[in-house]
Formats: sequence, structure tokens, C-alpha cells
Amino acid sequence: MVSGRAVPINVKVVAAESLYKRDVFRQPDPFAVITVDGSQTKTTKTAKKTLNPYWNESFNFQALQDSILVIQVFDQKKFKKKDQGFLGVVNIRIGDVIDLSLPNSEETITRDLKKSNENLAVSGKIIVVISYSRSGGSTSGPASAPSGPSRVSNGSAATAPPPAASAPAAAPTSPTHHANAALLSHGATGDGSQFPSTTASNRQYSSFEDQQGRLPAGWERRTDNFGRTYYVDHNSRTTTWSRPTLDQSESERGQLRQSETEAERRQHRGRTLPGETPSSPSLMNNVNSLTSGNVTVNATGPNTPVSPGAAVSMASSGATTSGLGELPSGWEQRFTNEGRPYFVDHNTRTTTWVDPRRQQYIRTFGPNTTIQQQPVSQLGPLPSGWEMRLTNTARVYFVDHNTKTTTWDDPRLPSSLDQNVPQYKRDFRRKVIYFRSQPALRILPGQCHIKVRRDHIFEDSYQEIMRQTPEDLKKRLMIKFDGEEGLDYGGVSREFFFLLSHDMFNPFYCLFEYSSHDNYTLQINPNSGINPEHLNYFKFIGRVVGLGVFHRRFLDAFFVGALYKMMLHKKVVLQDMEGVDAEFYRSLKWILDNDITDILDLTFSAEDERFGEIVEVDLKPGGRDIEVTEENKHEYVELISEWKISKRVEEQFKAFIDGFNELIPQELVNVFDERELELLIGGLAEIDVEDWKKHTDYRGYQESDQVIQWFWKCIGEWDSEQKARLLQFTTGTSRIPVNGFKDLQGSDGPRRFTIEKAGESNQLPKSHTCFNRVDLPPYADYESLKQKLTLAVEETVGFGQE
Repeated sequence: MVSGRAVPINVKVVAAESLYKRDVFRQPDPFAVITVDGSQTKTTKTAKKTLNPYWNESFNFQALQDSILVIQVFDQKKFKKKDQGFLGVVNIRIGDVIDLSLPNSEETITRDLKKSNENLAVSGKIIVVISYSRSGGSTSGPASAPSGPSRVSNGSAATAPPPAASAPAAAPTSPTHHANAALLSHGATGDGSQFPSTTASNRQYSSFEDQQGRLPAGWERRTDNFGRTYYVDHNSRTTTWSRPTLDQSESERGQLRQSETEAERRQHRGRTLPGETPSSPSLMNNVNSLTSGNVTVNATGPNTPVSPGAAVSMASSGATTSGLGELPSGWEQRFTNEGRPYFVDHNTRTTTWVDPRRQQYIRTFGPNTTIQQQPVSQLGPLPSGWEMRLTNTARVYFVDHNTKTTTWDDPRLPSSLDQNVPQYKRDFRRKVIYFRSQPALRILPGQCHIKVRRDHIFEDSYQEIMRQTPEDLKKRLMIKFDGEEGLDYGGVSREFFFLLSHDMFNPFYCLFEYSSHDNYTLQINPNSGINPEHLNYFKFIGRVVGLGVFHRRFLDAFFVGALYKMMLHKKVVLQDMEGVDAEFYRSLKWILDNDITDILDLTFSAEDERFGEIVEVDLKPGGRDIEVTEENKHEYVELISEWKISKRVEEQFKAFIDGFNELIPQELVNVFDERELELLIGGLAEIDVEDWKKHTDYRGYQESDQVIQWFWKCIGEWDSEQKARLLQFTTGTSRIPVNGFKDLQGSDGPRRFTIEKAGESNQLPKSHTCFNRVDLPPYADYESLKQKLTLAVEETVGFGQE
């Protein structure tokens, strides 16, 4: 060519990858502006809501060997603002890429996006194909017109459109997630024959493919801080450890995702506290107060056995077994103005609703763990401030006017917890009573209205909860889902906390990440700062956790144990590292157990990877210059454990605990230990069907009815996920209180799970989540019941039925 003479070149802007995400809830709408020598400018179309835009558009320019090609990427939604939604820029000298003296030349290049003079944070790469033909023709189509899709070889990452919605860029990806120029060149031209092939052994894969080929549409491959590969489904905003396959339908992948999640949850649920299970099964069967097998009562004789079914019925209804004959000496029956009978014991000058002839016995531990029996009539008066009342169905319950709470349990009786569980649970129960009786935990007059959309629950909840004062949030919660006519008597708010906890703790948002354990526990993501507003979101999450504790609603979240200790302002130790990073814990344990003289070359510093950059952090002043020796290794282990667990997430945790303490005072929550705090926040995770069955009431049915037998048979055949779904369908959450189903709460205080006979046999079961009740039609056979119940549990969404 003749020097100084411009020739036609073709620039194809293929795609960009891993763009910077400035808004946590919104994906950018990227477009590219292509300029040659500042005088020729073209613009691509706008890609909607993605961090990985795919344009594949070609443009013709006139260029010299020294011409400068500038490609800038902007967010179309912010283009008219001060920073114009700037997402990155590349500057390319044409002569550095192609030789215009040759008859034909074409090159595919991948360049990292650079910052502008404003120094705004950017990330990602851009893929461009620059070509020149002496004939003046374009290898990619007419000027300024988008080219048709190029022919793509199998596994090409560049030319297959990326997912419509991509993940936040907060979690730094491995370098192998980015495609290199050799890979991308295969899809950039007609057949790619002039480019060298890349073998599987040295090939680098984009985040949308791996050795097995392309991932399904909307999926992305990532690597976490522990080097483990996981997959992000941007269609459902969920993550999984298992690779999706192209031959699976979306419903099959959804079922697989749910089963994997439940399997990980079962591992977490398998954790037990010391001494939780009695050592002798026979002992456990013999000491279940009022709800176990053979309770004896003073009916026709002192040792007349009552059938297990009758005993359960007695415990479920709160009734006692009738006695015979006249009232005991010193007793008198009287009636209230409404005609309700009550009984006066002139011996003790007390009154009671319970007929002393209807004697009830309880079983308690005596000396040497022997089992003793005690009649209720000998319990004496109620404690100060307590009152006994009856429901409309004549069931006895008790009112504690000191704390303004109600309970089914007679305060004069030893708690059923006290008889067959360890001391820590008895202490926990007393702590909870004290905790909830404090003035700071009392609900304020008025209502707190929160309206959210199900499919935008994280974003809507953030706006609603952060705009209100802590005092407003302490009023009675009234949750409303947009488009659903449910009245919140408790069930809607339980559903709200269940769905919100699933969303806000999702690693998709990069605020939390998986711990090193395989039990689905979560920890604060130290790289959450990729979102400049992350501290506001941690304060919001702290408020939500406090809101759940204050209003006695459970969150479906599994944290590492160290986080609960941090919430109690306890010092973290090496043992806490095991739940955060098990491999790192073993390394530190080896250091303590062995002589490290002349073996390890360590200093009092740590390396921290921050978005691909390795930063050295001093564990103490001048730590990088202090060698770790046998004499000071204990100090090193203590400091490195503290840094890895708490120091590097100090800002995030401070924002979190500030939000939590706005509703729950620190001095009150400090009465618990970290395990009790976990139970207080999340409830008892394991679903015990036998316990569920024992604490169920029936309306229109009896426990012996065939339909009820079929119901429990169906539940017994279900797996853990289906049981959790049934519990969520009937009570609004898959969690149960720490003391089991006996403490299940309704909108008006204690409310047992209830099965009511209602509806026709051709109808589906109907739930009333605010009252823990399910309407079960009288089905003619077991298969009909199983089919209808399964359909109702798995397909029903919303509160319109209420």
C-alpha cells in the first residue's frame, strides 16, 4: 500500500465479558461506541440487562497504519448522566494488529477494558475482529450493518449468545473463566480454517462452557474462594454444585436443584448438640410426659392402663379422665354468671376450672432417675400473675400476665422438656421466657405495613424496611404480597421471612458465600465490596434478622458458628476456623502440634486476594518483617484465625450487627450462647413426623378415621423435601419452633397443627397458614388423597385462598 493513503477496514465487535456491575439489583444495558481517529464513529445496538453482551456487529472504516481504534462501552440507561454509565474502553493502533501492506489480513483480539480519566472502576474484556481486504470488500458484511450470525464451531464461547441475565461481578472468577483469542477466533469468521485449532489439553474455557461443552442458556460456571466449581442459574437466580446438562428440561433442572439443596440441608440438620438424644431408647419411650405410650390414671382402679391412642388424645385435647363418686372432702362445685362450673378447694382456699374427680397424672424423674407419678390436683395454686382459661372447645390454657403471653403448659408442672432432654435445653427455655418478657421486646401499638412483590422480594423489602424507623418496625407486622388478597394473621409474615431469607442469603448477590463445609452453611463474603452499597445491604440484613427474632419468625438460613459468636461479641478462636475453612484449620492445627523450626517460612502477615490482586496484610504492626518461630507460633495462629474469620469482614459485620441491634438490644441477646442464638434465629430444622402427629388436633375427624390414617401414611412415605413443603403449605414456613410442634404459634398465640374435615372429595386440600390448619376432604381411597395432597403442596402459591 502507499503510505498516507487510507484503506477500508472492517471492525466486528463480537462481545464483552464480565462487565462491572454498579447496581446490585439491576443489570446494565451495554452498547459500544467505535471511533477511528476521532472522526469516524459507529454504535452497536444495546444489549439488554447483561454483564456479558453479545453484539456480533460489523462496521466499515477508512484507516491508516497509525490510525487509532477506540472502543468504549456504556450503560444505555445511564448514558445521559454525568459518568455516562461508563463501563470501560480499549485503544488499539491498527498497525499493531494487522498489516495493511498485505493483500488480506484478519485478526481476532481480546483486550481488557481500561479505566477512563475519571478513574471509575471497570472490569471485563472485549472481543473484536479487525479485517482488511485489498479488494476493498468486507469479510463480515456491509458497513454499519449488523452481520448475520457467524458459523460457529462446537464449544465456541464467543458467538453463542450469552445468558440474557447475568450475575453480579462481585465474586472474582478464575482466570480460566475468560476465553482467550485463540478460542474466540473460531467463531469470528466464516469457517475459521485459517486459525489454529486449540486442543482440549491447553484450551481455556469461558465461564459459559467447560470440558463437556456449552452450558445451557442462562447458566454460568464460577469458582469460589476455596477453588470449588459451582454453577449459577441466572434464570432462577440460584446456585448449585452440580453441572446442568443440555438434555435436561428446565423443570428437571429445577427438581435436581431442589433435591441437591435438600440433601445439603439434611447434612446440616444432622448436626446434634451433646446429649440431645437419650442414651436408652426404652428410657425415652417411658418418660414422654402425657404424650407417650402407657400413662396410667385413677379411673376404675389405680393401675388401669389407658391405650396409647387414648393417652395421645388426652394430651392433644387437654382433657382428663373422669373419676367416679362425689367430690373429695373440702371441695365444692360452683358456677360463674355465664354458667361455667368451677371448683373451690376450701382446704387450700383456691379455685380451679379442673374437676378434682377428673384426675390427671404426670410422670417425672425422681431420685436415681426413677419414674414418679403426681396428680394434678396436688400441684397447688398457680404462680403469681398466672391465670387459667378455657378455649371455646373447653381446652385449658394459661395466661402469664407478667409477660402478656399464653401457653398450653401448666406452669406448676415440670416442662415436658425437663424430663428427657439435657440441661442446656431447659436453660434455653427459661432464657427465652426471660428474653421475651423484657420491655424492649414488646410489640408497640399500631401496625407496620410492608407490601412486596414475590418476584422482587429482595429489592422491595430493602426499600420498605430501610425507609422505616426501628420504632415503626416494632409495631405489628402487616405483610402484603402484591396481587394477593391475603390477610396477615401470621401466616403471610412467615411466608415473607421464608422467601426473603432464601433471597438475601443467596450467594448470587455476593453478600454471602458458602463455607468450606458441604453442609450449605454461609458466611459473609469478604469481596462483597464489589458493590459500593454493600454496607447498606448488610445493615438491611441485620434489621431483617432482628425483625424475625423480635416478631418470633424464623429465617431459613444456615450460618457458620463463628458468625453467631461474633453476634454475641465473643472472641473467635482456632476451633471456629473449622467451620469456615476446614483445610486451613488443619494446617494451623499442624503448626501447633509440630515443631516448625527451619520448616516453615512464615511471617506475621497474610495474603489476601482482592479481585485478582494479591495484597499482603500485616497481622500486627510490622508483621511482614516478623518471622514466625516455635516460640511465637501460638500468637500467630490466634492472629491469623481472628483475621480470616472476623477482621477481613469487619466492616460488613459492623453494619450487620448495627442493623440487628436497632431491634434487639445487645445486652438481651447476650443471655444466649452461640448455639442457642442459632436456634432462636432459625428454629428446629429437623422435621419429626411422630412429634408432628402427637401434637395434632382434629375437627370433624378422629385419629382412628381411615382418611387420617391415609394422611399420615402419605407423609411417612414422603422424603424430607416434601415434608418441608407440606409444613410450609400449612403453616407458612418449613421451620418449626425449637421445642417442636407443641410450641407451634398461630395468629392468636399457641396454635396446634389442625386437620379439619371440609370440602368435597373432588377438591384439593386447602390451607389456613395463619391458623396452622389444613382442610382435608373425605377422600374415598388412598391414591386420591395422595394425588390431591401432593398436587396442593407442590403447585399452590399465594394467599388468595385466605
